[in-house]
Amino acid sequence: MISKAKIKYIHSLNQKKVRKNEKVFVAEGPKVVGDLLAIQPAQTIIATKEWMERQDKALFTEYIEVNEEELKKVSFLQHPQEVIGIFDQRESPVKPDPEKQLVLALDNVQDPGNLGTIIRIADWFGIESIVCSEDTTDIYNPKVIQATMGSIARVNLYYTDLEQYMAGLSKNIPVYGTFLNGQNIYTQELTSNGLVIMGNEGNGISENISRQITHRLLIPNYPQGRPTTDSLNVAIATAIICSEFRRYGN
Repeated sequence: MISKAKIKYIHSLNQKKVRKNEKVFVAEGPKVVGDLLAIQPAQTIIATKEWMERQDKALFTEYIEVNEEELKKVSFLQHPQEVIGIFDQRESPVKPDPEKQLVLALDNVQDPGNLGTIIRIADWFGIESIVCSEDTTDIYNPKVIQATMGSIARVNLYYTDLEQYMAGLSKNIPVYGTFLNGQNIYTQELTSNGLVIMGNEGNGISENISRQITHRLLIPNYPQGRPTTDSLNVAIATAIICSEFRRYGN
């Protein structure tokens, strides 16, 4: 049985300031929790008896057994999935070096679902690091964690002043971004390293960041010239771009 105080505490972790102070985050469901337990122990597990019977209890400090009705009271999901875990936030990763690898950078991406999906896409395409502007939504938002479907365990996010980070890069590092006046991505030679900037859902890449981009790309609609939507969802655009870079065997 779970106490009212514990339920209140878990609900409070929906707030960024509380997560920051406590240095923890909430993950839900067998897939997400399982992937996280493979790389780090949990502080607390709240789960059904059936889930617990399949687990190694050495992987968490505290375990609270609940029934399905109690799990609903704790969960942030409309349809809870057997288990909720409270995990320590990871230490800030080492600043990624796009001279040695392909790195994604996010300029003020706000939607938690988009951020979580982008993390999942990066994981699929073997991109280990994402640089985020300081105004990009919090990686530890429960909606972000859920949307990653476990990829949060394998992709590192580094929050920083994106403009300063880019200004400190070597001048020979290619910096890519998508624009309506860019060059058709399907006709460009893409590199195995570099920085790929993805912009805000409504405003695209900010002006100051745009000035530092060396390769302006376009994802063309089909057929060109046909009336269509004015933009792609940022996560879908990220998937197309990552696919093209990997199509070159990079």
